[in-house]
Amino acid sequence: MGNANMLVAGSANLDFVVRAAHVPAPGETVLGRELALFPGGKGANQAVAAARAGGADVRMLVALGDDAFAAQLEAPLRDAGIDASIVRIAGSASGSAFICIADDGENSITVAPGANLHLAPEHLPAFGIASHLLMQLEIPLASVQAYARAARAAGVKVVLNAAPAQSLPRELLDSIDVLIVNEGELAALAGTHGEADLSVQCEAVGVACVVVTLGARGALLWRRDQSAIEQPAFPVDVVDTTGAGDVFCGVFTAELAAGAKPEVAMHHAAAASALACTKLGAQSGTPTRAELERFLADRAQ
Repeated sequence: MGNANMLVAGSANLDFVVRAAHVPAPGETVLGRELALFPGGKGANQAVAAARAGGADVRMLVALGDDAFAAQLEAPLRDAGIDASIVRIAGSASGSAFICIADDGENSITVAPGANLHLAPEHLPAFGIASHLLMQLEIPLASVQAYARAARAAGVKVVLNAAPAQSLPRELLDSIDVLIVNEGELAALAGTHGEADLSVQCEAVGVACVVVTLGARGALLWRRDQSAIEQPAFPVDVVDTTGAGDVFCGVFTAELAAGAKPEVAMHHAAAASALACTKLGAQSGTPTRAELERFLADRAQ
């Protein structure tokens, strides 16, 4: 496989995480325990995963505010070796998320997008030698559409993680090479709520290649006119599942950019995602490439 070069266009949020006995009901005040701050946001999580676990040369287009949080979001991108194209939004706060995690694992999340909502079509840098563009839906939909159009015109493959779930225009779906969704997001796009057959739902979306992440059941790769490929999950002792889906997306795209076959990319992405569940935090839990290769080698024996 060759060198992987890719561009990630997406969000960065500072996650404020507090653990408590239970998630508060409306009007209820709950006394939590320790507060922890983690760099997050789907875009930044996926960029870090692509660089650290996927071994890719990654550039990231991201919008940050002019507040103190910006430095805390920049540092992990630098540490992962990511070339960040940062759009500074004067007078705006950087993105943040407020997360309460209950002892039973249930959580509630409120996101304040801040600067992420100001990432505009004209901010897209030149693709250079990037072969793949990876995006999510925590930046304006108009920008996602514009970037996808520009990538298609430049011969760059477009990978979209359609999260958080929302309806998408046909024009955008027609510009996507690979769509990555979980079961809820797939049902929302397919308009087939309650439909058990994943292949039928994938066909209904109208994208030639769809990857469905299934949590503890692994993942499914569906391609039109080809048999689906099931990738089982790797069993691990789970500590924190936050960002595991983002790790999957980043590593999967990095593998494709390096020239891997989709089934190999699925295998590596599932392993990286499993490893991420064994540590706290989305970006802080992302394994290194060496850790991923050691994990795969141990299970190949």
